[in-house]
Amino acid sequence: MLTMPMRMLLFAIAGWLNEDQRQKIEFLQEQVRVLQELNGQRRLRFTNDQRRRLAAKGKRLGRKVLRELGAIVTPDTILRWHRELIARKYDGSGKRRPGRPRVVDEIRALVVRMATENEGWGYTRIVGELSKLRRTISRSSVRRILKGHGIEPAPERLKHMPWSKFLKVHWEGLAAADFFTIEVWTKVGLIRYMVLFVIDLPTRRVEIAGISLVPNGPWMEQIARNLVDEMAGFLRGKTHFIHDRDPLFTRGFRELLQSAGVISIRLPPRSPNLNAFAERFVLSIKSECLSRLVILGEHHLRRAIAEYVEHYHHERTHQGLGNRLIEGVPELTSGRVVRRPRLGGLLSHYHREAA
Repeated sequence: MLTMPMRMLLFAIAGWLNEDQRQKIEFLQEQVRVLQELNGQRRLRFTNDQRRRLAAKGKRLGRKVLRELGAIVTPDTILRWHRELIARKYDGSGKRRPGRPRVVDEIRALVVRMATENEGWGYTRIVGELSKLRRTISRSSVRRILKGHGIEPAPERLKHMPWSKFLKVHWEGLAAADFFTIEVWTKVGLIRYMVLFVIDLPTRRVEIAGISLVPNGPWMEQIARNLVDEMAGFLRGKTHFIHDRDPLFTRGFRELLQSAGVISIRLPPRSPNLNAFAERFVLSIKSECLSRLVILGEHHLRRAIAEYVEHYHHERTHQGLGNRLIEGVPELTSGRVVRRPRLGGLLSHYHREAA
């Protein structure tokens, strides 16, 4: 008769054998399901889910039992799948980024903006300004960001001022000048006249400084005296005068301006974009008026230019000024709309008739 300890031992052994057999059966059943899913393919192609299921069941049996059972794949393959599944579960490489994290885009944009808008600000100054905004960055990071955007250090930036910056700083004191030519029919044939005009950049007001067949140094010096006249000179209150390198802007002309406190700024060669407002006026007066006329004599030329300048100042709106007039009173809100023609209808202006 078996003692109680022996009975307990037999029950334990039987339980272990049953569990072992159950695991073997489950593995074989899983193999059958996998083979059924493969549905007779010539080459066995396992999905990740199939590999996971076989690896999970096969791992508990071990290499020896798997070899005895004759698995559809080798025991080493099943165990390798198991290792790969574990490694994939704990793999955090997809969340890691190489090297130090990049400075956030907001701070990068602020660094570039501050350096662009303030030529004298160095790396340390920018770091300090950002700290006021609760943004932390190192001096070396500021240097790297600016270098990546092609922005020079502060000492180099201070050596030259961008043209756009110069215009903004001196805007209220700026005036510009340029010549344009026009062909005129006279008794002796077609003759070219030269027209010199000056434009006040902030207001876009224009003055025709002179019209001549053969402009020369003395003529230009007299024009300079007229422009800086204390009573009615167009350049009163101006500090800088922009013009190209035309030889007619002589040294005597520039010295007369200098004596009145107006600095002459000579533009680089072949740079019409630096005098864009003057160039735009030339385009306007030619396309809207002079190129659409056959000019018959100097008197006709002067009258056409005078009519256009009057139209330009008091009747024509300007996109650069928010579609406003350069000079003039607000239009009436009621009354009949009438047209006011100039130069035989070449130029037109619409306004409301007072009641």
